[in-house]
Amino acid sequence: MNENIFREYDIRGVVETDFTPDTVTKIGKALATYLIEKGLNNCVIGFDARLSADYMFDTFSKAMRDLGIDITSIGQCTTPMLYFAQYDLKADASVMITGSHNPSDMNGLKMSTKFASIFGQEIQVLKNIILDNKFYVKPADKAEGTLETISVKEKYLDYMKENITMGDKKIKIVVDGGNGTGGEIAAEIFRHFGMEVVELYTKPDGTFPNHHPDPTVPEYMTDLIAKVQEEKADLGIGYDGDADRIGIVTETGKMLFGDHLMLIFAKEILSRKPGATIIGEVKCSQTMYDGIEELGGKAVMWKAGHSLIKAKMKELKAELGGEVSGHIFFKDRFFGFDDALYASLRLLEIMSSTGSSITELLKDVPKTIMTPEIRLDSDDNKKFEIVRLVTEYFKNAGYKVNDVDGVRVIFDDGFGLLRASNTQPALVQRYEAQSQERLDEIMELIQTKLKEIEDNL
Repeated sequence: MNENIFREYDIRGVVETDFTPDTVTKIGKALATYLIEKGLNNCVIGFDARLSADYMFDTFSKAMRDLGIDITSIGQCTTPMLYFAQYDLKADASVMITGSHNPSDMNGLKMSTKFASIFGQEIQVLKNIILDNKFYVKPADKAEGTLETISVKEKYLDYMKENITMGDKKIKIVVDGGNGTGGEIAAEIFRHFGMEVVELYTKPDGTFPNHHPDPTVPEYMTDLIAKVQEEKADLGIGYDGDADRIGIVTETGKMLFGDHLMLIFAKEILSRKPGATIIGEVKCSQTMYDGIEELGGKAVMWKAGHSLIKAKMKELKAELGGEVSGHIFFKDRFFGFDDALYASLRLLEIMSSTGSSITELLKDVPKTIMTPEIRLDSDDNKKFEIVRLVTEYFKNAGYKVNDVDGVRVIFDDGFGLLRASNTQPALVQRYEAQSQERLDEIMELIQTKLKEIEDNL
């Protein structure tokens, strides 16, 4: 078994090599053991459109039922629909089988118990149950778990219809579903609210024939940008494979990342809830943090990762959280989990009620030059050590450093960030500055030191 599949906030790997029937069965039994030890006995499971979904579900759910866990399947769905189902059914646990924004040959498991994500050390507990062969042994007189299949789609959409109030302006939207599970349902709910919708790649297809399902990478957004401009649409909305991440294209064809989207939401929330706490992650623009403070909010910088943000939001009772990658978490008027469809509707609600374009909503934000996420392949066994050594260098050299998650080297006119990805064998970078020349200088400084340390390792 490849132990590297047990990551910070999910279990993820290549299906053919990492998720063999034996490994998937052991993970299912490990989670069942984990639940039973906590006095929990039922679990709701959903899956995305990947070709391995049925195999993963059948193998994993059987392993859990063999140990006595009752399973409710909601079938193919978005990750937010799975979270919603756990709340609606008051289930003890939930598992989403999804590879999210990763390549089609990958899959994974996002797990929760009693509305709290299983992440960090708790995922290592599951790994150790397997390594130590400490699976629960079901008594002979105890029945196997049951399997029930239901749909939550209508309840989920009804919640949106009842809790979103659109203004008078009708908005033209191009939706790029990335052939994941979010495109069709988004187009349906947008039309319910009277919006004009142009669809791109909304039919689920686990081979992702048109482009990789990641709405934060410019090369995967080119078709959406072109269609927005061709259709003279008010905006474009892109989703990842399981629709918990949103990417926006403005009416001018510019990509908008999660941190600037957060500013739009923060302004509306803080107008009703002055002083509210809002959480971002280390890759977010400094203009976001400064903007939240200027609006009267309390801005908190935290670690990247959906499980980590959700946990911090609960701890600080934050009304909103978000990541550059498009995970947006609303506690305000919602459940606190990341839902790209709900974030879309909140954005449309603001646009339709104010009559403003996205560009107009962001007109007061200081202009900076900022890179998208830059991902470099890196050995899973070395990436954290590389980041540790880079952090150590900049601290010892007297630079201003935030090391809550990787190393964010802070300057008066920008920042440079390096961190190890928790979902991929990669190092993640992002840079911001007030000019292209300064951006290039900051990038060269950090990338030169990175290369030196990588070469020495």
